[in-house]
Amino acid sequence: MEITLPPGSVRGALTPPCSKSYAQRALAASLLSEERTVLHNIEYCDDTRSALRCIETLGAEVTHTDEHTLLIRGGLHPRSRVLEVGESGLATRLFTPIAALCGTPVRIEGEKSLLGRPMEMMVGPLRQLGVRVEDHGGYLPMEVCGPLRGGTAEADGSVSSQFITGLLLALPLAAEDTTLHVRRAVSIPYLDMTIDTAARFGVEICHNDYREFYIPGGQRYRGTDFAVEGDWSAAAMLLVAGATAGEVTVRNVSMLSKQADTAICEALVRAGAAVIDEPHSITAARRPLRGFEFDATHCPDLFPALAALAAAADGVSVLHGTSRLQHKECNRAEAIREEYGRLGIEVDLSEEDTMRIRGGEIRAAAVRSHGDHRMAMSLAVAALRAAGPVTIEDAGCVAKSYPGFFGDLKTLKA
Repeated sequence: MEITLPPGSVRGALTPPCSKSYAQRALAASLLSEERTVLHNIEYCDDTRSALRCIETLGAEVTHTDEHTLLIRGGLHPRSRVLEVGESGLATRLFTPIAALCGTPVRIEGEKSLLGRPMEMMVGPLRQLGVRVEDHGGYLPMEVCGPLRGGTAEADGSVSSQFITGLLLALPLAAEDTTLHVRRAVSIPYLDMTIDTAARFGVEICHNDYREFYIPGGQRYRGTDFAVEGDWSAAAMLLVAGATAGEVTVRNVSMLSKQADTAICEALVRAGAAVIDEPHSITAARRPLRGFEFDATHCPDLFPALAALAAAADGVSVLHGTSRLQHKECNRAEAIREEYGRLGIEVDLSEEDTMRIRGGEIRAAAVRSHGDHRMAMSLAVAALRAAGPVTIEDAGCVAKSYPGFFGDLKTLKA
């Protein structure tokens, strides 16, 4: 799908889709409970559909009670020896340890860009915990056969926290207690979300400064009613649109959330935007913007939104944490440099782990999303300030996290 966007200002209020990070964690916990769970405020992007397909494959019975509510009766009873995770990195790293609780072989298969994303960080720790693993050089497809027994293991957290999340949710059902040593944990707020989700299902996970986790074995996930909060990753794009091209209020989000991307508000304030924090909404409004410095190491999904903000600021903005971007849907640092370059914005990656963006006028151009949902949204937000129409190739990839993004953006411009 190709879309051409004219420039224009934005004004209005929107409710973003639910947090797919929380939704996938809640779906996993619902599977691991043998009781009844009700999930509220569920919306269906591609990644959430992948997680839903995973829990059904692994044994959950799911009833759609209305458009945004699921009734789930959990229990690990695999219906197939193949687990299809689609293009979702989180589903892969989350459900592989969960599948490893089973005593039968399960083959994890993905598609498209996911086949090029590294999965070798899972192999060693799973084997240390008693799982037989057949991998293909650290990439999918991969086969695991449990049971995951617990014990002591070491894991590398420097590439992604997603596999750590999978272990933390699976290990409470192991027969033994587990001590998990994690080297160089990144995206720490996402680990907080995992611990929070487990606690809401009655499961205890302890840690020492995210370097050592203690997970008692033999626990039980209790069924619960779980309302999934709004997605701060989606909210970040909408708030940057407001800060650079008008005024936008995002509903059903709170600064008290454990989601990493609440940090966008700090970046907006540093850049000089007006930010109004209310109990159940956040508003961002345009003011003269200045270059800013920001470390996105623990919130790497913010980089595309930060790029759109920096492109609108006067001067040079310095963003740290680019080492986290190599293994996303594309190499996001290079994609930002290339596509913002087409829009007339200078992006410098010469310094290690750092991106420098010189703000300026956006020119009309044809750009590529690189098949990356966050890149497509970032370029669309940048297009609001362009001197003429901006055409985005493969814009339909926004379905991975925010299928209604372009419709919502159009509503704000009406």
